[in-house]
Amino acid sequence: MTRQTVFVTGASQGIGRQIALAFGARGANVALAARGDGIDETAALIDGTERALPIRTDVTDEPSVREAIEQTVETFGGLDVLVNNAGIAGPTAPIESVEREAWDRTMAVNLTGPYLTTKHAASHLRESDRASVINISSISGKRPLENRTPYTASKMAVIGLTRTLAFELGADDVTVNAICPGATRGPRIDAVIEAQAESLGVDFEEAKQQVFTDDAALETLVDAEDVAEMAVFLASDAGQHITGQDINVDGGTVWY
Repeated sequence: MTRQTVFVTGASQGIGRQIALAFGARGANVALAARGDGIDETAALIDGTERALPIRTDVTDEPSVREAIEQTVETFGGLDVLVNNAGIAGPTAPIESVEREAWDRTMAVNLTGPYLTTKHAASHLRESDRASVINISSISGKRPLENRTPYTASKMAVIGLTRTLAFELGADDVTVNAICPGATRGPRIDAVIEAQAESLGVDFEEAKQQVFTDDAALETLVDAEDVAEMAVFLASDAGQHITGQDINVDGGTVWY
């Protein structure tokens, strides 16, 4: 089997790091794209460091994205999988208090980023024998999340982008899917819960239950490794006829 080459944005920590490690554990070449130094740590965790390529990348800057994709293709000889994971939580505030700068920044990272990476990766993906685009959306892109308008709007837009690209790239056998994680354990969701606790006037544990775990059938947060395993499956031969879908990995929170 030909070794996959995978480009993962937001690979410096959290879900992005786990996705990179999961592909790396299966022998893939992995380009690790992010602005922070954490990509070097992620690279060091991959068994066989010659298969890990850390690239400083700002997904909101088109020249940076173009150069990162080109460097990946030049290093590994092609591109098979694009994982658009980079994202930010955005502000927690009622719409009247959301500053335009915060709105624009959330859209730039969460939506413009996937647009730019896919734009510059598409021609290479079309040449692959088994290509896949995996966009990390959120269950918040399917249901309301109070005081999180920029985030939820951006993640819903990612689902629209996914469905459209599935048809646009499908003629060349490129599958395009979105994964919609539920609240995922880690520092990022802790910060969101803390902000929600302050907004609701409750403590951390109560906010976690009210906003996230009470609505989940399994009554728990998600592990980043669970999201990573879904990404690997969607990019595998077993997932070759799955496209245009938004798949929940959320412990049973959203049922559509």
